[in-house]
Amino acid sequence: MKGAVLTRLNRARKAREAAIVVSDLVNGTQGLFLESDEIAQPDIAREAAARFRSGKSGIVNIEGREMFINAHIPPPRIVIIGAVHISQALAPIAKLAGFETAIIDPRTAFATSERFPGVNLQAEWPEDVLKSRPLDAYTAVAALTHDPKIDDYPLIAALEAGCFYIGALGSRKTHAKRVARLLEAGISQAQLTRIHAPIGLDIKAANPAEIAVAIMGDIIETFRNRGAYGDVS
Repeated sequence: MKGAVLTRLNRARKAREAAIVVSDLVNGTQGLFLESDEIAQPDIAREAAARFRSGKSGIVNIEGREMFINAHIPPPRIVIIGAVHISQALAPIAKLAGFETAIIDPRTAFATSERFPGVNLQAEWPEDVLKSRPLDAYTAVAALTHDPKIDDYPLIAALEAGCFYIGALGSRKTHAKRVARLLEAGISQAQLTRIHAPIGLDIKAANPAEIAVAIMGDIIETFRNRGAYGDVS
């Protein structure tokens, strides 16, 4: 990899930005594109969009030239707000699916290593935790406590950071009250439409484990479709 391209790639990795490196296998020229870039060449833009969503690298033929597209996608992560029963099922499912996971809950009676062995568990207020590790476009946020004092701040932070998935537990009535609070806090109606509420796919889930499966399915679907339907701001 050429020095200038490697320098830009390392910069993108440090900033948790997705990048692809396009290498012409005939003449050896290389180019690097970030997911946020506007790519002028339609064929390359189309291939780049697919690679950004899938995370897969491969050889393609563009205008009669063989090119290798190398995708570099930041490891996706899930920040779960609330050390609740659903979280106990969601954390191991997320790990199996390849998502780095953290659980945040200031309620020390719930946020214990006995209930969440081997999980990155932060028994602090979300606003304190997120100062040192801010959210980004490759993070999903699942707010599960039903407590506005705990859930609302990370929801607002997720909307402002452009997280690829933002979900909140609760009925439609509960969400209507949540929407009213967030509007009062200065969040726009357009931003609020990005919140998946009720959280998760509609699979008629009836217990915490099934709800966790529904949430994980929703997160994966949104991650793989990001950018295709305006999921990331």
